[in-house]
Amino acid sequence: RLPVLESTAPMGDMSRPHHIASVVPNRYPRWFTLSHIESQQCELASTMLTAAKGDGRRLETVLESIQKNIHSSSHIFKLAQDAFKIATLMDSLPDITLLKVSLELGLQVMRMTLSTLNWRRREMVRWLVTCATEVGVYALDSIMQSWFTLFTPTEATSIVATTVMSNSTIVRLHLDCHQQENLASSARTLALQCAMKDPQNCALSALTLCEKDHIAFETAYQIVLDAATTGMSYTQLFTIARYMEHRGYPMRAYKLATLAMTHLNLSYNQDTHPAINDVLWACALSHSLGKNELAAIIPLVVKSVKCATVLSDILRRCTLTTPGMVALHGRRNSGKLMSLDKAPLRQLLDATIGAYINTTHSRLTHISPRHYSEFIEFLSKARETFLMAHDGHIQFTQFIDNLKQIYKGKKKLMMLVRERFG
Repeated sequence: RLPVLESTAPMGDMSRPHHIASVVPNRYPRWFTLSHIESQQCELASTMLTAAKGDGRRLETVLESIQKNIHSSSHIFKLAQDAFKIATLMDSLPDITLLKVSLELGLQVMRMTLSTLNWRRREMVRWLVTCATEVGVYALDSIMQSWFTLFTPTEATSIVATTVMSNSTIVRLHLDCHQQENLASSARTLALQCAMKDPQNCALSALTLCEKDHIAFETAYQIVLDAATTGMSYTQLFTIARYMEHRGYPMRAYKLATLAMTHLNLSYNQDTHPAINDVLWACALSHSLGKNELAAIIPLVVKSVKCATVLSDILRRCTLTTPGMVALHGRRNSGKLMSLDKAPLRQLLDATIGAYINTTHSRLTHISPRHYSEFIEFLSKARETFLMAHDGHIQFTQFIDNLKQIYKGKKKLMMLVRERFG
């Protein structure tokens, strides 16, 4: 016992309350003395566990004493590991009574550290699953049933359920098909509960864990759709969308990509934003599915992306091949290229030209001479886009004339503009 760490003061002290203030602080040893006493207490407990091995009643007494008197989660974890080592060291079968003591202590550590930050937490969770596996299938099932008192949703899906469903666990437990299915079913239920509770961090894990069960997979997908509008970022939605395409569900991938687009906002100067690859992928996917899908995603792109170079890249890719050609395995001449004068590409072209005009004005407000040549290159890129419109030549000439008029104070820059564009 360490009376100093017990939360209730002895009854005797309460009779003279005015003395408590002066008495209590002096009872506390210095922190370094305390940590030394705690490690001795832990060592004593470990010795007692070894001595009680094989005697169920004694083990029970030692376990109760540990649970009551040791207050440090790292010491209890050390004792759980010690008990596990002693129980499994034998050449013969492991000592199941001691294994259960080890598991009990492990569960206590999980509860103690669930809401406090502990840098060893991942290691502790992994260890607990190993210990439960040694105890047997019912122990694994039990920790999955009561996961919310022991683990965070992320730990429960990424460590617990994933380990339970791994081949090595199945081999270790020597399960028959029926037992395997029961255990997998518990793991899927856990994964779905976690996805409901924390869709942002658990939805993808839940989908992966439920792949082999049609109903569970559908449920996980529905959870993603429900959370998409409120609880999930475009990064998470794009990741799940790419996973869906990889699994062979292009229409679901497309649906999630369109939902991701509604959360995205790319401003005019974010031409190296990490989401650009996802936007290009989403447009390529829509294009491969057909004209209707492409027509539905373009307004979303126009609303979310204000970056001219990204828009022109999408526009160029859309005009190179016919929508839906991938689905037709490239049969030649089976479709027509989409017209830039009609919706939806007209809307994309106008938005791209508009983005080039806005970006040009934004860049010119704070431009320094060392960026002049880079700016002229930017205008050349803009001209390529302008010329895609049937009256693009006239539009570009008017645009350049406007610039020369508005920014005539920037003489050197306008001279460079004249040299290149007339």
